[in-house]
Amino acid sequence: MLTRKPKILADRAIERAPVLSRRWLSVGIVSALSLTVVAATAVAPNQPANLSAQPISEALGAPQFSIAAASGLPFVQEDRVKRGDTLETIFQRLGIDDADAIRYMRTSDEGRQALRQLRAGKPVSATVTPDGRLISLTLPQTRGEDTFALERSGDTFKPQDAEPALTSIVEMRAGTIRHSLFGATEAAGLPDAVATRLADLFGTEIDFRTDLRTGDRFSVVYETLVQSDGRTQGIGRVLAAEFVNQGRKHTVVLYRDKDGREDYYSEDGRSLKQAFLRFPLEFTRVTSGFSQRFHPILKKWRQHKGVDFGAPSGSAIKATSNGTVDFIGTKGGYGNVVILRHRDKITTLYAHMSGFNKSLRKGAAVSQGDIIGYVGQTGWATGPHLHYEFRVNDTAKDPMSIALPTAKPLTRSELARFTAETEGYRKRIALLDPDRTIN
Repeated sequence: MLTRKPKILADRAIERAPVLSRRWLSVGIVSALSLTVVAATAVAPNQPANLSAQPISEALGAPQFSIAAASGLPFVQEDRVKRGDTLETIFQRLGIDDADAIRYMRTSDEGRQALRQLRAGKPVSATVTPDGRLISLTLPQTRGEDTFALERSGDTFKPQDAEPALTSIVEMRAGTIRHSLFGATEAAGLPDAVATRLADLFGTEIDFRTDLRTGDRFSVVYETLVQSDGRTQGIGRVLAAEFVNQGRKHTVVLYRDKDGREDYYSEDGRSLKQAFLRFPLEFTRVTSGFSQRFHPILKKWRQHKGVDFGAPSGSAIKATSNGTVDFIGTKGGYGNVVILRHRDKITTLYAHMSGFNKSLRKGAAVSQGDIIGYVGQTGWATGPHLHYEFRVNDTAKDPMSIALPTAKPLTRSELARFTAETEGYRKRIALLDPDRTIN
């Protein structure tokens, strides 16, 4: 009787077999592989152990591999827009070396408008050939369309409508103020772009520096843009929003009129459209108001005829209203400054800039929200900030307290259409308010 457990010979053969080298993959050519298969036989108990193993060898053909030589196929490069970026710095990081593309962006109306509305912190992508030739480009925008898309057409370029490839999903969020607006929106999972839009929408009704109270709450209905594969592409429109501040309820809804124009209105049809934005920067802090103050450089008391907004160097500065460039350049203690002229004998001044929008020229037309320059500390400035002035008949007014004109309210016939068209948005907002009854 056998007391030793038999060993299968095939297992031994596998253990001793050499490991196949992977070098043939890089060379790409193998003529043949010789694979030896060993017939295995186990020795069972109570059976004679006089069996012999016979090796069987068989040559197997191996597939042929080759590595394709480098081709001129384009590649996709992605990055993010940084504060203070220019077209050249963006192109350099994306590997674009294309004079035709630069010329198009600098000279075409679409290209100039896209550069004025660049949004820092958002993704930018390009399809580029190995030699730097631009095939397509996508830039993030501060307002209007979420992105500006461009594609090559022969020796020139044409804007590309990226909307058909995107689908909008309606999302709803609500939150309660504990310490700050942006702390509450972050806790509610609200994107920064929507939180900033809330500050803009309610900025004429609520002073977010002084009016916020613990327990104030907000609700918002907005669009998220997604690609066909489900990936989030960006944020679309805010469809409706509500803010309860110190017990007072403020509600706005987006309304498209019969001519296709979209604007925000209160529930009673009052337009929120302003002739001027309250803030020339995305929501930020006021470091010095419109008052008598001790000048930190001149070391004496004098009237501060504007408002100083503290912000990081390179932050984008927006035109607060439609107008034309009356002055662009250096002006004494203001440092780098832009002065815009508006209707009704109003001018706005933006000072201490680190630089200007490259497309800005004296006499050029600008639209509300266009980027005109970037925060700096040129001139008499002890740190990076924006000095902003609002003048009527060349007399300085406090831009934080002056009554900003609004558009005319809807007519009676338009109000009926408005009520019907916005019913769905208003019901969604009501769903987020536990104390509100849905009609």
